[in-house]
Amino acid sequence: MADQREWTASAPAIGGWPAPAAAHLALNNLGGFDWDLDAGRLHLDPVALRVLDLDPGEFTGDPESLLPRLPPEEADSIEQAISQAVKDGQASWSVYFRLTRHDGHRGWIHARGRIVRDSAGRACRVIGIVSDATDEIPHAADAMRRDESHAEENNLVVEVTASLAEAVTVRDVTAALTSHRRLDRLGIASLFLGMVEAGRVRVVTDAKASSWVPELEYTRLEDGFPMSEVVRTEKPRFITSPEEFARRYPKLWPHIEPLDASAAAYLPLIAQGKPIGALGLLYRHKHSFAPQERNLLIALSGSIAQSLQRAMLFDQEHDIAQGLQTAMLPRSIPRIPGAQIAVRYRSARLARDIGGDWYDVVAMPGGRVAVIIGDVQGHDTHAAAVMGQLRIALRAYASEGHPPATVMARGSRFLCELDTDRFATALYAQIDPQTGRTCLVRAGHIDPLIRHPDGSCTRLPTTGGLPLGLSAQFGQLDYPLTQAELEPGDTLLMFTDGLVERPGTDLDDGLRRLTKALSDGPQGVQQLADHLSSVMGAPGTDDDMALLLLRRDADAAPQSARRLHQHIGPADPQALSAARTMIRDAVKSWGLVERVDDAELAADELITNALVHTDGGAVLTLRMMSEPSRRLRIEVHDLASNWPRRRDPGDAEVSGRGLLLVDQLADAWGVEPHGAGKSVWCEFREPAPAGPPAGS
Repeated sequence: MADQREWTASAPAIGGWPAPAAAHLALNNLGGFDWDLDAGRLHLDPVALRVLDLDPGEFTGDPESLLPRLPPEEADSIEQAISQAVKDGQASWSVYFRLTRHDGHRGWIHARGRIVRDSAGRACRVIGIVSDATDEIPHAADAMRRDESHAEENNLVVEVTASLAEAVTVRDVTAALTSHRRLDRLGIASLFLGMVEAGRVRVVTDAKASSWVPELEYTRLEDGFPMSEVVRTEKPRFITSPEEFARRYPKLWPHIEPLDASAAAYLPLIAQGKPIGALGLLYRHKHSFAPQERNLLIALSGSIAQSLQRAMLFDQEHDIAQGLQTAMLPRSIPRIPGAQIAVRYRSARLARDIGGDWYDVVAMPGGRVAVIIGDVQGHDTHAAAVMGQLRIALRAYASEGHPPATVMARGSRFLCELDTDRFATALYAQIDPQTGRTCLVRAGHIDPLIRHPDGSCTRLPTTGGLPLGLSAQFGQLDYPLTQAELEPGDTLLMFTDGLVERPGTDLDDGLRRLTKALSDGPQGVQQLADHLSSVMGAPGTDDDMALLLLRRDADAAPQSARRLHQHIGPADPQALSAARTMIRDAVKSWGLVERVDDAELAADELITNALVHTDGGAVLTLRMMSEPSRRLRIEVHDLASNWPRRRDPGDAEVSGRGLLLVDQLADAWGVEPHGAGKSVWCEFREPAPAGPPAGS
């Protein structure tokens, strides 16, 4: 820096008031120059000579004599600047350049001047001033850096605030804060976010703090920790040295010291006048917080607090809604011999958009199984409540043994009578895993898919009716029945539209994606369900989804010859005789020769009771069952609602011994509802193989 005493003008130079122009220039260290471009000569006044560190006798007026004092790049810069100004027709010219003084030090010079042109508009002279800018440049650079830093911080706050505005969950909030790029831009070494829970502060994120210990995840509000303190006092705390940190918080300092922090800022997160958490920021290479920086951090903490409170409320609502939805779904799936079943459910992204999707599996008499999947219209708690009631009603109708079409018709009437404006789509399938016989009824739902053992997939076209609730409202309760057969190893997939529908995409595209995912998926049923949920049911969608997979065991063989039916009219002795013959032949062919007489006599009693005590005929069903043990099951179905009961008749009575006889002959017997009417059944187990002779 030049000696300021050299530039002090003498009193005579100032003269009277007002001061002459020369005094203005001299007092402000401004020297004048006149550069004749045509003649190539340069005039410098005494002040200009001192600014450029030149002796009067040293400078000859040749601009080229200054070049040795300039770094090569500076000379090029000056020449380029003046040439560009002249070429562009500018009226003035200004440039900063470095100059090497006689003592070897470099200083900054600022030259600026007016470009004078002749009558033809050609530049002929540059008249201007020069000044020593050695002291100005550092201050200007510092101010520029401060302005750039403030602008960067303001831009970062705007960016973080925009990200927080889009945050929905607490995880979204932490992700918006803990972006390493954002932390680095603020010079933050580590960030801690804590939430107030039941009188304690729980650390929910510790970005870039690899040495954090689990013991400090929870701290009480009265503890001597900075987060507890700022929550308790609702005032920020700024720490500007490691020594201050160790002195104020000796319990925490051993865990902070490895992070090499030189300063820290702890900010309370206050929403609606209540502290809900705290934010901790650790810095490296920082030893102070300017007032503007403190205000900036406090303003940022306010935005974080509002977003965090909104996210906490969302998470609470979502947990409640999801809990309600999950509570209305089956807690467990029954084990069905001959079949493997997997179910999956995923709630919607938005808290109240829990929807009315459901699934159910009902074990039925004779080893059959009913599987149901459906979707109540709407995405709110009302839809979930209606879903729960409808699921229980359909389950009850299915358990009573009603045919599939009857189950759907009664479910539609039930929904219509609930006094709700909601309707529901549903798909109901009744499957016999032993035979593969499948009966399906569809109420406005999507057709199911079948994956075959070779991995190929086909759509199972199912004749459909109106959605539940609407069909009762319009009096169209006759649901058509679709019959199919699942081969051993076939997998039936039933699903709701949330699995395949996406905003802005066609449903057929979703079905094609699902078919490919089903074909490419793993072999195991549970693994396949996980695969479909992952590929098709990606989180972040606005609809819930449910899926159900049922696979018929690959080692199951067609059992059509092991299930026989015969209708017996109320006054048809030939049908009764034919039934006895069918029983004897079937039981012998199935290998239960020792139980032929018992089975025939018990069946005769059940058929006789049905014909005598009910109106109409009866349906006799014989089936050979293998799970959990091999046994013969005889069922007699009639249309009467009154149930038979066993009684002990007196010696003089001639009737009432039928069920007593069945109880003595059969290994088990009972009565089950069967849609319109009932089914009375009895079972005969296969005799155990004879042991080796005694003494052998």
